[in-house]
Amino acid sequence: MSTDEELKTIVKEKYAQIAQQSRERNASSCCGSTCGCGANDLSIMADDYTSMDGYVAEADLGLGCGIPTDGAGITTGHTVLDLGSGAGNDVFVARRLVGERGRVIGVDMTEAMIEKANENNRKLGYANVEFRLGEIENLPVASYSVDVVISNCVLNLVPDKSKAFAEIFRVLKPGGHFSISDIVVSAELPPAIQQVAALYAGCVSGALKKNEYLRLLSEAGFANVVVKKEKKIDVPDDILLEYMSN
Repeated sequence: MSTDEELKTIVKEKYAQIAQQSRERNASSCCGSTCGCGANDLSIMADDYTSMDGYVAEADLGLGCGIPTDGAGITTGHTVLDLGSGAGNDVFVARRLVGERGRVIGVDMTEAMIEKANENNRKLGYANVEFRLGEIENLPVASYSVDVVISNCVLNLVPDKSKAFAEIFRVLKPGGHFSISDIVVSAELPPAIQQVAALYAGCVSGALKKNEYLRLLSEAGFANVVVKKEKKIDVPDDILLEYMSN
C-alpha cells in the first residue's frame, strides 16, 4: 500500500495534469478526472453549476460531486474557506454570497491549480478572494478565523482524514460550521481497489464508509452533523474489474 506522502504525490501529479485540460476533457472521465477509465470514461459525479450566481465557466473543471454552497448558510460578510479549491469554481460562487464585505479563501495543494485560480481571479478583479497553496492536514489559515468551511469532492483524497477534520475544527470560529460534498462507500472496498493509485486520484479508493466518516467528524469535536442530501453513484462494473484484474 502506498504511503500517505506517495498518495499525495499521485494526487498532485494527477490534478496538475487536470489543471491544464479543458472542462470538457475533465468532465468526460470518471469522477471528473483522468483516472484512466479508457473507453468507459463518463461523467458520473459532477453537478451542473451553469445557472448559479457567481458561476465562472473558466473555473469549472467538472471535478465536483455536489454543490457545497447550497444550504451552507453563507451570508453577507462571512469569511468562507474552500478546501481543495481547484481553479476557483466554488470560491467564486461563495464570493457572490458573501458580497463585498465578506471574504473567501481557497486552499489547494497543487501549484498548477493555484496558478489557474489566480489567473481567473485576476480577470475578475475580486479583492476579497485569495488562493493559498497548502495541505488540508496543515491548513495555512489562522485558528478561529472562518465562519463557513466548504469542500467539494476533495476530503476523500486526503490520506489522514482525522487530521483534516481536526484542522477544519481548528480554523472555524465558535459557532461556525461546514458544508461538504464528498464521496462515501456503502461497503468495504476490496483490497485490490483500495490499492489502485489511479482510482485513489479519481475519488474512489480513498473513500470511507459513511458511518466511519461521521465517527471521525464526531471525534474531531463536531456536533449536530446532518447529511442534507445523498445521491447514489454506481461505478460501472467493467471499470472496477479492469483494475481488479491488473
